[in-house]
Amino acid sequence: MQQITELINTYQLTHVSWFFAFLAAFLLGTSKAGIKGIGVVIVTLMAIVFGGKSSTGTLIPMMLFADLLAVIYYHRYTQWKYLQKLMPTMVIGVLIGVWLGNDISDELFKRLMAFLILGIVGFMIIMDRRKSTEIPKTRLFSNSMGLLSGFTSMIGNLAGSFSNIYFLAMRLPKNEFIGTAAWLFFIINVFKLPFHIFVWKTISVESLAINLTLVPAIILGFFLGIKVVKLINNEMYRRFIILVTAIGAFILLFK
Repeated sequence: MQQITELINTYQLTHVSWFFAFLAAFLLGTSKAGIKGIGVVIVTLMAIVFGGKSSTGTLIPMMLFADLLAVIYYHRYTQWKYLQKLMPTMVIGVLIGVWLGNDISDELFKRLMAFLILGIVGFMIIMDRRKSTEIPKTRLFSNSMGLLSGFTSMIGNLAGSFSNIYFLAMRLPKNEFIGTAAWLFFIINVFKLPFHIFVWKTISVESLAINLTLVPAIILGFFLGIKVVKLINNEMYRRFIILVTAIGAFILLFK
């Protein structure tokens, strides 16, 4: 325990920084339980505490732990056919992100991503207002969402917005949405882990000590999130995801 404390002390975090870190961990738990669309807030809080690129490595082990909780709880709802459509191009997107991660401007990345998300959210709102039940079946749509999810996942742990849009477009019911997303991100985060350790070197013994300290907040957020999700019906859930995804894009654009 003393060794962990010594490792944590190397960060010299203030009380405010600890509050932001615990809040981010709590929100991560609720997000993986099904309260989707708050990824931008989580990433922003972690970046405030640990810095931009360093925070991506600090966040990955926490995400893997939360993903595991979600996989265990929601595994019976997983729709593997949708996961199989996204996964190949998502892996390619991660590899592109590893390659470009040191060169792309944070400002350019944030603005491009925000405009893309808002554009697709606008399309989803138009589809909903027309009461259209047509599901996009083209390879172009699934491949584009997979590529963007993988790229943004590696660069800033922000793939959730694009995968959310894809699963909404597929009109997955609430539990199937959460269960499929749980497996998708567990697999892709495991794939990203070696790149953070050996290429970007954003994961260290010190960052893992921080992760251990934040585990209780993740667990608390996860089980509270489950209770909240049970209170929301499928239609309300769909509208909530669209709204929060759009808000997240605005935060990304103007932060």
